[in-house]
Amino acid sequence: MENFPPSRQSKLVTVQRHLMEEQSLHQGATGQFTSLMWDLILAFKIISREVNKAGLVEILGLTGEENVHGEQVKKLDAYAQDRMFKAMDHGGHLCVMGSEEEEEIIPIPPEFPKGAYVLLYDPLDGSSNIDFNISIGTIFSVYKRVSITPTGDGTLEDCTQIGLHQVAAGYCIYGSSTMLVYTTGRGVHGFTLDPSVGEFLLSHENIRIPSAGKVYSINEGNALSWAPGTKAFMHHLKETDAATRRPYSLRYVGSLIADVHRTLLQGGIFLYPEDTRDPDHPRSKLRLMYEANPMAFLTEQAGGIATTGTQRILQVKPDGLHYKVPLVLGSPYEVQLYQKFIKDHSPVATPH
Repeated sequence: MENFPPSRQSKLVTVQRHLMEEQSLHQGATGQFTSLMWDLILAFKIISREVNKAGLVEILGLTGEENVHGEQVKKLDAYAQDRMFKAMDHGGHLCVMGSEEEEEIIPIPPEFPKGAYVLLYDPLDGSSNIDFNISIGTIFSVYKRVSITPTGDGTLEDCTQIGLHQVAAGYCIYGSSTMLVYTTGRGVHGFTLDPSVGEFLLSHENIRIPSAGKVYSINEGNALSWAPGTKAFMHHLKETDAATRRPYSLRYVGSLIADVHRTLLQGGIFLYPEDTRDPDHPRSKLRLMYEANPMAFLTEQAGGIATTGTQRILQVKPDGLHYKVPLVLGSPYEVQLYQKFIKDHSPVATPH
């Protein structure tokens, strides 16, 4: 008999069974959210299959188009966007969708019923790494609609709620294995796809981020653009830290989903701070609705912290569908230390 860890010996749980068990804990649950998740899981399986054979079916490379952010669209980006939309448009669970690849909100086609939920997603995060066989993935976030009409079309207001209003969030990472990690506000759980049976099986129950780690993750190529507090913090990590008694190690993939996944499991800190080369107009890269909010929800549910450096990510009010923010998340020790460095190195207002 193979020597599996005790957690794998004790029970065999599919993601569908796990969702049903979660549903049973909510009085008055209609099953609509569970059905929504089943549709999402089907989309993940289809995208995973295509990612795994991408080099064989000639869908690597560019489409020749640009997305709303001025980025070149990869063929797999377009494929993942199409699969997500077609899996989610007709189930009757959603009133509207929003995608990192689309400039405007995505209405549900008029011939299909409308539901109580809103889905925001990045169909294929890390797409710049597609051609190099580096882990990529799909990030998603689910909200309850706030627009007045209970069965009509959703609105921009539905798609621009603060992160605290998320009812579920997660990602599906396509790497050496395909893994779904999600939360509904009752902890974080991971499920690994067993291709032999076509099911996501519980492999990481109740993920808890370590209280402190030994790794930092940041694009060092942007060092000249960092604010003074970030520069001082990074210098500190490369020295012998008082708590860890050793310098930190750098681990940076350049795929948000891969870097966050490692941080959730290993601890430490992930940073994508703002570009301050023009101090009057600092710039951020990561999208609040499609990247920062879902990752922040997961991080907090796993016992970590997610911040802009000065504000809790889940409390940031978006200024539009593609609003961008700095993102720092990870273990409580490192993130709180970063916030202290930012505060200590902030400009002091000159009294008039």
